[in-house]
Amino acid sequence: MWQPVLMISGYFISVLGLSMLLPAAVDISQTQTNWSYFITASIISVFIGLSLFLANNNKIKNISQHQAYLLTVISWFSVTLLAALPFILYGTSPADALFEAAAGISTTGASIYADVEALPASILLWRSLLNGLGGIGIVIFAIAMLPFLGIGGMQIFQKENSDVNEKFLPKISYIAKRIIWVYVVLLILCAVSLKLAGMNWFDAVCHALSTISTGGISTKNSSVGYFNSASIDWIITLFMILGAIPLTFYHSVWATRSLHSLRSSQVSAFFKVLGFYILFMTFWLVYNGTYGFPDALRKAAFNVTSIVTSTGFVSADYLNWGAFAGTAFVIFALTGGCTGSTSGSIKIFRWQVIFAQLKRSFISTTEPNRLVPLKIGFSVVSSQVANSVFTFFVIYFLSIMGLTILISLSGIDFLTSFSAVISCITNSGPGITPEIGPSGNYSALSDFTKYILSFAMLLGRLEVMTILVIFTKSFWR
Repeated sequence: MWQPVLMISGYFISVLGLSMLLPAAVDISQTQTNWSYFITASIISVFIGLSLFLANNNKIKNISQHQAYLLTVISWFSVTLLAALPFILYGTSPADALFEAAAGISTTGASIYADVEALPASILLWRSLLNGLGGIGIVIFAIAMLPFLGIGGMQIFQKENSDVNEKFLPKISYIAKRIIWVYVVLLILCAVSLKLAGMNWFDAVCHALSTISTGGISTKNSSVGYFNSASIDWIITLFMILGAIPLTFYHSVWATRSLHSLRSSQVSAFFKVLGFYILFMTFWLVYNGTYGFPDALRKAAFNVTSIVTSTGFVSADYLNWGAFAGTAFVIFALTGGCTGSTSGSIKIFRWQVIFAQLKRSFISTTEPNRLVPLKIGFSVVSSQVANSVFTFFVIYFLSIMGLTILISLSGIDFLTSFSAVISCITNSGPGITPEIGPSGNYSALSDFTKYILSFAMLLGRLEVMTILVIFTKSFWR
């Protein structure tokens, strides 16, 4: 049972260790002295990874569901722990280092560093690289793993990946290849666009990694607001949206040379919801006299898109937009992008299932003898999928409640506790209180709270049930 789990986890750890050489190279090129931290961390990680890989190396034809759950949890948690090594060697406390690593690899975008601009280039690049690695990792996981595991209604997309169960590893290889090239192309386009818009190459690459991964890690204290550039705002807004669309969508468009996929119910619903949110917030800002229409549209488009897609960049402190803004941004954070994208949170397709179920319930109430199929677009959703989505919702919100209470026990007020949990479990980053909001950070929280929130970030990123199921008795029978 453990052999394939440890072997593949070892492979992931080795990739992480090798990626640490990039920040080391940047440090050496700038004649800095922090490169040794990354070399040391790389040696440790590669040693652990290769040891696990070689000790358990064997041809794997198939993986059971139990092994898939264990592989997902062990690989993500082990990678997060080892990703914290460079931060620890740099001098960051273990709790802060784990939080920063979890925020990076889960593409949450939260941070414990009060002065980001004082960090060396190697650390800044490592934070962004973690976003990039986490983004591509979660997309492959979401498309290849979740339909196989049946988590939260992901069986809806079983048709696209119909042979995952029978040919698990070959399917992952096929999916990974077509996703990675799309991901790399988007990264290059984003980085070049940001450079042309006025960023230097280092900032452009770091922000491209954080944008396409919808991770939100910035090299500046005031995030993207530092650049105060309309062109940069609109470029990042566009690529955040592109990152929140299923990466297989681009492959489909390229392969068919047709935009027919735009009519996909999930993608079209995402555009409609996001467009409504942006226009609503734009008119709210104009109505309140906060901005004129052009600036209101720009600020609303950027910040609303950032939170809906769970990116976490900010171009303005939206807590200054009035009391309503805080409530609105909680709703935005709980919406999410499309499944199969780098976006976190609940995601559009689950909301579609919930609203389709509500619609069917209303019809059945007035017409009890009428048989109403549960449909999303032209697809009929089975009762198994509906039950799976309902279970996900219940566990998701129970997790929010439980984590909020747990953090509140440490002495933090309810609103800050609730906001922190929402921001971390949805992987959106900034909260709705001044301490952890767009102009704040998580440095003032206790170590206990940081450990809990680190867990919350991974819990949300791995779709909640993937982690919680391994704590049940039935899983180990």
